[in-house]
Amino acid sequence: MMVDIIPTAFLFFLAAMVAPFVPVVLRSVLLVALPILAGFQIWYLPEGMLLQVGFFGFELELMRVDPMARIFGLVFSLAAFLGNLYAWHVRDTVQQVAALLYAGSAIGAVFAGDLITLFFYWEGTAIASVFLIWARRTEGAYHTGIRYLVVQIGSGVILIAGAALFYRETGSIAFENMTLGSLATWLIFLSFGIKCAFPLMHNWLQDAYPAATVTGTVILSAFTTKLAVYALARGFAGTEILIYIGAIMTLFPIFYAVIENDLRRVLAYSLNNQLGFMVVGIGIGTELALNGTVAHAFAHILYKALLFMSVGAVLFRTGTAKGSELGGLYRTMPLTMIFCVIGAASISAFPLFSGFVTKSLILSASAKEHYYYIWAILLFASAGVFHHSGIKIPYFAFFAHDSGLRPKEAPPHMLIAMGIASFFCIAVGVYPQPLYALLPYEVEYISYTTTHVITQMQLLMFSALAFTVLMRTGIYPPELRSVNLDSDWSYRWLLPRMIRKIATVVAAIWNGILSFLTQRLKNIIAGLYHSHGPEGRMASTWPTGAMVIWISVLLGTTLIVSFFG
Repeated sequence: MMVDIIPTAFLFFLAAMVAPFVPVVLRSVLLVALPILAGFQIWYLPEGMLLQVGFFGFELELMRVDPMARIFGLVFSLAAFLGNLYAWHVRDTVQQVAALLYAGSAIGAVFAGDLITLFFYWEGTAIASVFLIWARRTEGAYHTGIRYLVVQIGSGVILIAGAALFYRETGSIAFENMTLGSLATWLIFLSFGIKCAFPLMHNWLQDAYPAATVTGTVILSAFTTKLAVYALARGFAGTEILIYIGAIMTLFPIFYAVIENDLRRVLAYSLNNQLGFMVVGIGIGTELALNGTVAHAFAHILYKALLFMSVGAVLFRTGTAKGSELGGLYRTMPLTMIFCVIGAASISAFPLFSGFVTKSLILSASAKEHYYYIWAILLFASAGVFHHSGIKIPYFAFFAHDSGLRPKEAPPHMLIAMGIASFFCIAVGVYPQPLYALLPYEVEYISYTTTHVITQMQLLMFSALAFTVLMRTGIYPPELRSVNLDSDWSYRWLLPRMIRKIATVVAAIWNGILSFLTQRLKNIIAGLYHSHGPEGRMASTWPTGAMVIWISVLLGTTLIVSFFG
């Protein structure tokens, strides 16, 4: 159905153009009101609606409305509202405009019906979001932002290359389900994987999110990776390799999160772990699994934002998010502590909290399709989540040892944002039917069965017991000021030094060759000037040609050494 309507993303772009010229207070109102307006528009968009526009001979689909796009659009609007409300105190125009452009690009991408439109919005999220990192205005944030931008822009370049090859192979740019059978689809898959923080491509997430501003991290946590989850669900549902990639994603962040001292980095690793559950669901590809992926993405955006908001409030009041420097904050920040515990219970999938009614869909789908090893991995990963996010975050921030810090409670607007997020975490967990009704496929599933509840409670209680024993015996890694090496060490520290060593050897070899050729050329020229008689005329013919050759070799060698030097 063709309908003339302003795309939701354009509302955000228009607001971003107007925002710098609006008085400060009205600008804050605009940032909070606009996501509400966008949410209403998305809610009432007719299913099957298609908005097309011509572009250099292509018919671009700026808006394609179906259940999957709608639910992601709704939760992105809700996340933008919560993030902007949390940042009500911010008077930095750069952050506010970046937040609008970032949210608008993410919402535009989920409604994109073709790969070219997706590319424009894909790069829009990259360019807009980096300013939330640079807005911290430290040298570290600047360098982190550059690394983040290179990765994100690189993902977009790979995407457009894959789209071009896909068009050449099929004559279509439609953003539909694909199979990994050509270079084009592999490139598109790789692009999505980079943004989804696949293993060995994940370090930008742990590098960038803790480096952003207090409010910027909350907004960053909502869009980029979940947009990648949406893109994978739209483009590669049922691709079996995703099952195993997702299983690895659920496991390796656990160990990093346990030893990490910076609580925002702990949450970044936890985010990577939760993405793994969604990727497994996409790989399984059944209706139940995809419903679980979409539902878990919805719940995850909210409870992860809640956790980042609570740790951000601690950072805002104390100036630190290091577990080794915190503790005892429940005395003066009780509401923030309660909201943090709600977020921790949600991510840990406690019954009556949102994570329980969404994660169980994916676990049930893996068991139903006989992926028993994957089911066991996900179960183990669930216990790990409770360790590092369910217990570690609230324990070391608000309890543990008394740090002596007595900060004020978080500002009212932060508490309201955390309260609204907490409400959704509990409401979805207690009564999941409204969420299930929004999912792409019809849901015939009951989360609260005796087996589900008992199994999950046993898992959580044994995990809590293990944490207690490890803490009592002193085996649990203490919170220490430290720098933990991840796989990015290989290309941020090791690889550049290896390249420099190799370049030094290559340069020495070329310098030797260059010196030899220079000496030979000098000898030839000296011989040319000392030639006499008929023999000299014959000799002069040879050195002249030889000189041209040697000069050519010399110039070519110089150019090569200059290029690699």
